Amino acid sequence: MSDLSWLPRESGLKDHFLWGNEHFSDKAPGVIFDKRPIKDPQGKPVKELFSAWITLNNPTQYNSYTTEMVKGVIAGFQRASADPSVVAAVFTAMGDRAFCTGGNTKEYAEYYGGRPNEYGLYMDLFNAMVDAILGCKKPTICRVNGMRVAGGQEIGMACDTTLSSDLAIFGQAGPRHGSAPDGGSSDFLPWMLPMELAMWNCISCEMWSAYKMQRLGLISKCVPVIRESDRWLRNPAVVTEAYVADGEIVYGEYKRGDEAKKAREIVQKAKTDFTLLDAEVDKILWTYTNLFPGCLIKSVEGIRLKKKFFWDQAKVINRHWLAANMNCEAYLGFNAFNTKKITGRDVIDFIEFRRRQARGEAFDAEFMAAVLAKPQG
Repeated sequence: MSDLSWLPRESGLKDHFLWGNEHFSDKAPGVIFDKRPIKDPQGKPVKELFSAWITLNNPTQYNSYTTEMVKGVIAGFQRASADPSVVAAVFTAMGDRAFCTGGNTKEYAEYYGGRPNEYGLYMDLFNAMVDAILGCKKPTICRVNGMRVAGGQEIGMACDTTLSSDLAIFGQAGPRHGSAPDGGSSDFLPWMLPMELAMWNCISCEMWSAYKMQRLGLISKCVPVIRESDRWLRNPAVVTEAYVADGEIVYGEYKRGDEAKKAREIVQKAKTDFTLLDAEVDKILWTYTNLFPGCLIKSVEGIRLKKKFFWDQAKVINRHWLAANMNCEAYLGFNAFNTKKITGRDVIDFIEFRRRQARGEAFDAEFMAAVLAKPQG
């Protein structure tokens, strides 16, 4: 947890932080904020210069963000932005399974479902979270320690640079689970991928590997995190040697069949080690430290403006649509996902939904019961 006292008392500078520590918590679910010394290439800490780490702490729910956690992210990036001793902000999460899978589905289903006004207020906070990342007056690094999916993908793409574990997966979940990727993906992806790949990634809900995303240019680098004695093992589930088959580059695609099954078994038993990932983060932080800070942030924001332009055009109207949708498809999608342990399915019966919609049936309790899976047994 960060100590507020040092800035005004020790340096004589004014305190420009909007909040104290009330939005940070070491207990899950929460957001941890801490400052870590910049390290030189020999690993020696540099006095009085830091990186700010904003860490999502909800690993049992794949670091999905609750309403209170959204507030913590906003406070964390504002703190990093206003702290003159901070060189850059690192956005990451606890554990080795997920960076973030988006909004907390349990909270969506059990509280926001059927409450569009409340969800609209929540979306105001979500938009402020993306704004806080895009508006941070320090470069931002997304350190991806596991899956970056749905809203997690969106807040990750709001960052300036992404470094990833090679076990991570990337993708959207909206159209499959009752929403649309309007928290940034529909704005950012066309800048970061070719248009048709941006389209398919946005709507298909396919999960793409870190290697594929690096090859396509969505992320800067991915590194191995499985260590066996003195050697590093690349993600065994992914083709990591490039070759062409049927006119397509196979590098970065997931293996199939028996190979995929064996790979999953290896990954499940393996212990992860983020040494290489953290070394890459340290390299970037050292590079930033050795640049004029004013020229650095002007250069960063000159690039950010392109993403921010389209984000700003759509964020308000998307807020209203997402709120209204909580009375319809989102209500079904989130409840289906939230009850999967009871029903054995995490999605609705899409065929039945479309049939009833084509017949012009009213969206009522009978309609919903017909498309939601029944409890097992």
